[in-house]
Amino acid sequence: MRIAMIGAGYVGLVSGVCFADFGHDVVCVDNVAEKIDALRKGEIPIYEPGLQELAASNSAAGRLNFSTDVEAAVAWADAVFIAVGTPSRRGDGHADLTYVYAVARQIATAVDGYTVVVTKSTVPVGTGDEVERIIRETNPDADVSVVSNPEFLREGAAIGDFKRPDRIVVGTEDPRAIAVMTELYRPLHLNEGPLFFCERRTSELIKYAANAFLAMKITFINEIADLCESLGADVQKVARGIGYDKRIGDKFLHAGPGYGGSCFPKDTLALVKTACDAESPVRLIETTVAINDNRKRAMARKVIAACGGSVRDKRIAVLGLTFKPNTDDLREAPSLTIIQALQDHGARVAAFDPEGMKAAEQLLPSVEFGSDPYAIAAGAEALVLVTEWDEFRALDFRRLHATMASPILVDLRNVYPPQEVRRHGFKYVGVGRGSDGN
Repeated sequence: MRIAMIGAGYVGLVSGVCFADFGHDVVCVDNVAEKIDALRKGEIPIYEPGLQELAASNSAAGRLNFSTDVEAAVAWADAVFIAVGTPSRRGDGHADLTYVYAVARQIATAVDGYTVVVTKSTVPVGTGDEVERIIRETNPDADVSVVSNPEFLREGAAIGDFKRPDRIVVGTEDPRAIAVMTELYRPLHLNEGPLFFCERRTSELIKYAANAFLAMKITFINEIADLCESLGADVQKVARGIGYDKRIGDKFLHAGPGYGGSCFPKDTLALVKTACDAESPVRLIETTVAINDNRKRAMARKVIAACGGSVRDKRIAVLGLTFKPNTDDLREAPSLTIIQALQDHGARVAAFDPEGMKAAEQLLPSVEFGSDPYAIAAGAEALVLVTEWDEFRALDFRRLHATMASPILVDLRNVYPPQEVRRHGFKYVGVGRGSDGN
């Protein structure tokens, strides 16, 4: 089938490349000409393992193309996906749907014959209704079905998530749209990938509910970690003990500095605002948002305490800047708040990240960046592990001890066994590890 993917950002690019790899003909459209020019040259603007190779092979096969011409792509396509940004709106936290509605108007003027219009962007409940209203108001003769098909892609594992999904949620009750969406996802459905059809508004809410639940799970184990520190228990063993319960599961039960990224912070806040407007507040999610916001600065206080109560004029080395490994995304990353808080207390911060340095240089102009962990650790009073990249899992502590001003490791991801680190003469501070980790 012929697919127009409007928006060549993270979601649109990954989805478009994977659809092309299924054998569909795909054109990814974006209004930023420089981005499209780069994509045509094989330059992928985001870091996602395997994406560049997959894009190159499908471009060479002629199934994947890139364009700035929305109208031509829409007129050509059997299905048009809206995959533009829906950032938090300044001032009130609602999802900003400006780009979604602008694309809907463009689709309305260009659509030619029956077309399924698919909202891939994360949007509040009722957005599909408004997209349909805009299209029909702009072009009463448009023969379209507006469908919700939320994405569930984890940065760093997006290709696997798309090709081996837990579920594919499609919000439509239109038989023609059901037939098109079934054909689009046929390669997955043949492999028993669960294709779940429901009402459009239900589909829109599923995305928010899923992200909110996962954010709550992270926040829950972080609060248990604090309790472990007070009571002398080990949060990792608590997480393992409750994770064996199949009703709970072991995923998203890793204590740390709080969640970040492009989805959880934005989507939890948008759900809170939607619920308030509907006069049906979601108190658990409201609390989750507040706890997570506070936790990031609390991690900076943990670093300060590890350094004897003050970091003024001290060099603090930070390992990991992205909100998670295997991405270059710094949106809402805990590192940003932690570094700012340390600087507020007078620290001199040096940092290293395998993929996030370019973006970090724009966001953190007063931070010194190094070429590797050992470069930034030289002369440091403490080494703070914020993002658990694989290359940080086997540090040479003898080398670090020789170069640091004070051998302190603040392990905000509990990567290392405390005794192993202490054996090399370090003070070890973890998260939720009771007397053993503090």
